[in-house]
Amino acid sequence: MRYRGFAALCCVMLTPVFGQLKPKDVREIGKDGASALPKLRALLKDPNPRIREEATKLIGEIGTAESVDLLLEALRDNHPDVQIRATDHLVNFYLPGYLQSGLAGRLKSVGRAIPWRSPAENDQVVEPYVQVRPEVIEELGKIARGGSSMLSRANAARAVGILRGRAAIPDLLEAMRSKDSGVIYECLIAIQKIQDRSTAPRIRYLLNDFDERVQIAAVEATGLLRAEESAGDLVQLFGRTSKPRVRKAVLLALARIPDPNSRALFQRHLDDRDEDLRGAAAEGLGRLRHAEDREAVERAFQNESKPSPRLSMAFALVLLGRQEIAEFSPLQMLINTLNNRARQGEAFALLVELARDAEVRKLLYPAMATGTKDEKIYLARVLGRSGGPDSVPPLERLIDDRDADVAQEALRASRSVKTRL
Repeated sequence: MRYRGFAALCCVMLTPVFGQLKPKDVREIGKDGASALPKLRALLKDPNPRIREEATKLIGEIGTAESVDLLLEALRDNHPDVQIRATDHLVNFYLPGYLQSGLAGRLKSVGRAIPWRSPAENDQVVEPYVQVRPEVIEELGKIARGGSSMLSRANAARAVGILRGRAAIPDLLEAMRSKDSGVIYECLIAIQKIQDRSTAPRIRYLLNDFDERVQIAAVEATGLLRAEESAGDLVQLFGRTSKPRVRKAVLLALARIPDPNSRALFQRHLDDRDEDLRGAAAEGLGRLRHAEDREAVERAFQNESKPSPRLSMAFALVLLGRQEIAEFSPLQMLINTLNNRARQGEAFALLVELARDAEVRKLLYPAMATGTKDEKIYLARVLGRSGGPDSVPPLERLIDDRDADVAQEALRASRSVKTRL
């Protein structure tokens, strides 16, 4: 061990003269773990970017608090691959497992364009109780705004969103001036995750972006931010666009705002031929909470054969007063769907919103105590997002569940609720 460390140190010292250090030599140094950090830090100044990238990777894998300081140093490197590597390892420090889906592991295969994320991957975000060092957000914001490549900027914007970096919002807004669709898209996804209402007017111009992915992301962000001032823009966009994906996103955004002026639009599309529009229309009517719409939504719910709009209609009926737990009740249907791997994500998102109502939460507690494993796990996650003081005792009881996965999820949710209170 002593010989290996001495030989590696000699390599570091002799590199400026002979230029013989290779990535495999850096990996040999990294085998000493945390004690190798001073040597790896010295390699962050190496003239060869491949050596700097390898050193950054090993620093991140060591994963100590000191590693974070060195990763911040690597983040200031002028080479995009080093910036990307440092970014992903910083995220992984706060969200373990991120490297499996992060960009750094795919640098050799993705080329020079950031790959679009699936909806599932776009949901990645740290738990509310995770405290991210302010300087991490600050440095990532700088890269998002002015990194050495559009790829590293987009990746940093993605990281800001995952880490809920509210302090970097000015950087995200500035980064969207880049005219690069990948950067703009990742900034919009980050804004969706941070959910700062003040950003809504600043993204309004992107509702008409020529890139469909960017346009849809802007529409979705507008809805999530409840941007009432943009409701008219969304209605106009819905009327003039013929793109199915854009129309769906627009009606969902209007359903989330919701504006009383959109009620007639929702009523017209409750029986639309497009199942996505039927579901969005039902959600909009539910959030408007006009009791006289309940009969129409009930009828649509009974006649609906497609699972996705039926979930939306069940959600709407709960908002319109159907809050009982019974064998075929709308709320029970949403809970049962947590066992369906193909639909549990949809049911989860709808239950998160419903659980903001204390009366609905009370109905969920018995179901969480006696439900299936998936029901317990997802209902704990629901309460982690939307629970109040009344949610802590049921979650703490679930921590004693015999299933370790359930107990762990309950513990995580309990910590999230307590952090928010």
